[in-house]
Amino acid sequence: MKLKKQVTVCGGAIFCVAVFSLYLMLDRVQHDPARRQNGGGNFPRSQISVLQNRIEQLEQLLEENHQIISHIKDSVLELTDTGAVSPSGQLPFRSANGSWVLPFDGRPTFLSVKPQDCQFAQGRRGQTDLQMLDVYSLLKFDNVDGGVWKQGFEITYEPGEWDREPLQVFVVPHSHNDPGWIKTFDKYYTDQTQHIFNNMLVKLTEDPRRKFIWSEISYFAKWWESADMHKQEAMRKLILGGQLEMVTGGWVMSDEANVHYFAMIDQLIEGHQWLEKNVGVTPRSGWAVDPFGHSATMPYLLKRANLTSMLIQRVHYSIKKHFASSRSLEFMWRQAWDQKSGTDIFCHMMPFYSYDVPHTCGPDPKICCQFDFKRLPGGRVNCPWKVPPRAVVEANVAERAHLLLDQYRKKSKLFRSKVVLVPLGDDFRYDKALEWDQQYLNYQRLFDYMNSHPEMHVQAQFGTLTEYFTAVYKANNVPQGARPPDYPVLSGDFFAYADREDHYWSGYYTSRPFYKSMDRVLESHLRGAEILFSLAVAHARHTGMEGRYPTSDYTLLTDARRTVALFQHHDAITGTAKENVVIDYGNRLLHSLQGLKRVIINAAHFLVMKNKDVYRFYQTEPFLETDDRRATQDSLPQRTLIELDQSGPRYLVLFNPVEQDRLCVVTVLVNSARVRVLTEDGQTLPVQLSAHGYLMGIASFMVRLPALGLAVFHLYDSADTPMTLRSETLLRLSGRGQTAHAVDPLPLRSQTADPQPFYTSTQSLTLGFSGTTGLLESIRRKDDPQELKVQIQFVTYGTRSSKDKSGAYLFLPDGKAKPYSQKEPPVVRVVEGPLFSEVVAFYQHFQQTIRIHNVPGVDGLSLDVTTMVDIREQSNKELAMRLVTDIQNDDTFYTDLNGFQMQPRRRFLKLPLQANFYPIASQAYIQDSQHRLTLHSAQALGATSLESGQLEVILDRRLMQDDNRGLGQGLKDNKKTANRFRLLLESRSTGNKVSQSRVLRWKLLELPVVDSGPTSFPSLLSHLTSAILNHEVIALPVLPKKRGIPPLHTFAPFTGALPCDFHVINLRSIQHQQDTHSPSPYTALILHRKGLDCGLETPNPGFNCTTTEGQLGLSSLFRNLDLQLLQPVSLSLMYSSPPMANDSSVSLEPMEISAFRLKLR
Repeated sequence: MKLKKQVTVCGGAIFCVAVFSLYLMLDRVQHDPARRQNGGGNFPRSQISVLQNRIEQLEQLLEENHQIISHIKDSVLELTDTGAVSPSGQLPFRSANGSWVLPFDGRPTFLSVKPQDCQFAQGRRGQTDLQMLDVYSLLKFDNVDGGVWKQGFEITYEPGEWDREPLQVFVVPHSHNDPGWIKTFDKYYTDQTQHIFNNMLVKLTEDPRRKFIWSEISYFAKWWESADMHKQEAMRKLILGGQLEMVTGGWVMSDEANVHYFAMIDQLIEGHQWLEKNVGVTPRSGWAVDPFGHSATMPYLLKRANLTSMLIQRVHYSIKKHFASSRSLEFMWRQAWDQKSGTDIFCHMMPFYSYDVPHTCGPDPKICCQFDFKRLPGGRVNCPWKVPPRAVVEANVAERAHLLLDQYRKKSKLFRSKVVLVPLGDDFRYDKALEWDQQYLNYQRLFDYMNSHPEMHVQAQFGTLTEYFTAVYKANNVPQGARPPDYPVLSGDFFAYADREDHYWSGYYTSRPFYKSMDRVLESHLRGAEILFSLAVAHARHTGMEGRYPTSDYTLLTDARRTVALFQHHDAITGTAKENVVIDYGNRLLHSLQGLKRVIINAAHFLVMKNKDVYRFYQTEPFLETDDRRATQDSLPQRTLIELDQSGPRYLVLFNPVEQDRLCVVTVLVNSARVRVLTEDGQTLPVQLSAHGYLMGIASFMVRLPALGLAVFHLYDSADTPMTLRSETLLRLSGRGQTAHAVDPLPLRSQTADPQPFYTSTQSLTLGFSGTTGLLESIRRKDDPQELKVQIQFVTYGTRSSKDKSGAYLFLPDGKAKPYSQKEPPVVRVVEGPLFSEVVAFYQHFQQTIRIHNVPGVDGLSLDVTTMVDIREQSNKELAMRLVTDIQNDDTFYTDLNGFQMQPRRRFLKLPLQANFYPIASQAYIQDSQHRLTLHSAQALGATSLESGQLEVILDRRLMQDDNRGLGQGLKDNKKTANRFRLLLESRSTGNKVSQSRVLRWKLLELPVVDSGPTSFPSLLSHLTSAILNHEVIALPVLPKKRGIPPLHTFAPFTGALPCDFHVINLRSIQHQQDTHSPSPYTALILHRKGLDCGLETPNPGFNCTTTEGQLGLSSLFRNLDLQLLQPVSLSLMYSSPPMANDSSVSLEPMEISAFRLKLR
């Protein structure tokens, strides 16, 4: 009866909503003054356009109404589609078809995506001269010997070319300091970097014509903190006087393949905020000479941080040659999705092999090496070309100057202006006072000679990077950062990188996956801690309790920000450092993770207190426990055990780090097989109990959590209730002497495995598994009549037998992958229950768990895939997971760049296998006209599609030798690693009638039909899936207190829902100008509006989801807080626009990232 009543009520609700929506729709069409038109008579073209708009508006209203109704209907059908009624009237129960029916949570939800928010994905793109996918199609990649410039060609020039406009030469001294690689960060600093800074102070002061650039703020900040006031002031004077330039200004020179855009932004903010506070300088130019390939995300972030120009170096040698031959090495780098030119940033690509001195003065390294005066005879470094440098003296200055000028002229022929950039430096250069003298004195003699001989038509000097760019703009008569006439526009990225032959740097995409995974856990905790800390401090201020809140936790945030930032370095997250350096990074990551858990616990404690007057903070008596613990930096986390007893409830606080409400399954470890879970208001929740070792159980229950909020639950050790059900566990054994032992009272059955496929299902999905391998074979969605082949296979790559072998950087396989095999068949465990079902296949070197959740919405629409990998017994092997499907994607697939945007890829048969691998930070997908299959990843790895219908990802690599790129070690310190994924199968919408009719009208009215160009976007469901994978619910048990637990309540920070295409990247407390250990009254809100592909069917997401054409009102967004300042700022918070009225809405275009300075109280 209860069930029928609910269905009747919900059906009535649908009818009421439909009638009311149509009434409102007619009302809006009738009364909207913008839709009225005066006049009559004939229908000129303008009025046809107005009529077209009216029709479109009506279609949009109908579409919105249709979506709302269909999703409310879905909410009801999810309850009733089994047609079953509980025999006992109790829920949950199992229906006749075997699927479980759960209690309906009584909140019908709907999805309303405005059609305008879908148009971006199909919109016309700005035209670019160079699209990197087209460049790849065009090039032969044939590696012809180019003479002295082996990877290029012979460069010639006419002697009189500079007679009318002299050549301007900017020699830019630099020192590339890795924050960890062969030595740890601290060891490098002690041995070398501190001496570079100390010498810099003395040597730059000796001559105002001397210049230098510096990039890594992590090192500069460490030196600054140990320097006395006189040294600090002298250094500040050099920077503000223009002799020393801070380039990029990030905490590190970030990797660009494995890093997530959250961390890219955060390390940039950390560096820029430090510079602003301590030096008062704002970087203008980007400098990235060592990342192993370049992402299109970096130019966008630099542009949003108000940099005007940038430089890159490590690009495939064939692309460099192609760009050099067409003088396209300087270009405007535009985002592929940019419909105009707002994302353009001027970029300089260095033309030659390396950033060292032999490869920067011109095309001939044999000659350029003679002008690296650190290599003068008698030193520790020499020239491999056997011709040493000579000190410049009066007797040889003319010959030396002409020889060098010839190289400068040849280099300048590769560019469009008569301005040439000549970097002068290498790794950890200028650490000895002698080198400063050798380089600066010899070069100054050369410059003086050149500049005093007008017939040479050259003006040569030391310069900074920005001085070079400024000269280029001036030579082209354009403002700083503007596009010079006839300079090309480029879109795309520069992966995969090869420095010579077929040596592709695609191995580091996966190297040391344990730490790549740990980094992302730390990033999610940092974001969660930032948001909760900012909200807790704002609420403490609002209630006048700032003095009682531990604002000193800000130092823990600063420490974690700097640890995350340090790990984004291009030899850290890449997995390309020495083993002892990796351990140093690991200890830093673990220390910061523990600190962040304290910040989260302290903030959650304050925010869930119902009566803030009784709030007390004791440093030695935490209110909450952490959700898990890691014993060492290289061990996997262990869940915290919640000990239940008869004396009363244990309280559990759950934190949802996602900016949308969340309906999901949460799992905790308890010491009892009798668990009852209640919500804050006393509602009993369905619980699924599974075995976990001896006398412990895993309790899983379905919860609804507020966006970025905290909810409180009560756990009891109590007698069985109809809402607590035990998992049914079946072990499929090969029958070769294997036996199963049950842990009473949780049931366990076993059977001999047979080759027939077996199935497990929820109300949304049915999965088929191989009876032989225990691995996934097929997926069927509930609205799809047929199942789709999605087969998981495991394969291994070996390495070559020749002298060049795979290592930390390079992937040099010995041919195609071979199927993974082991002698014994796997043991397969099948667990089924009302809330989740899972299949675990146990193999020698991995175990794979595939779990599906039986909940409505996002959490129940994809497969949760965890692959535990341990290849420590292997030698020169790489383990890959391959998906084999019926999807006809041909040679096209899609990988993400930094979790920010998707990049279309093509598999090229003209390239070696390893060249077709690309980095994924968060996802990759293949698609055809019917389906899209997305593999979402919680860690950065290397991925590809080597045949139509396939998608594969490399999980771990164990390599016994160095690959000759300077590391001097193989990869032999593998850990047991959990690789976490979500597998999402989506169907293309059948017959998008609205868009079809629009196309027809566009043709009738002779309007252009929109073309999509080289872009692709995830669906809304895909974005939400990525969010729940990367930001897991954090479960915080309340520690028992002798004096009892004070009343607790849910904390929901928002008054309403955020538009569901908005992502809160961060809510970051800004540091106090005087007291660096405390937060200022200001907070940075960083928002990203996602680009959506609406051409895929969007099921009910499980919460109310609407879009708003990019509008967001902030004044009343934060519950119980006053917004006292709303000020747009640049991405790294260094540039401010005038404050907006506090009641203003902010507006973001699709894909836009924007930052705002808020004062919340």
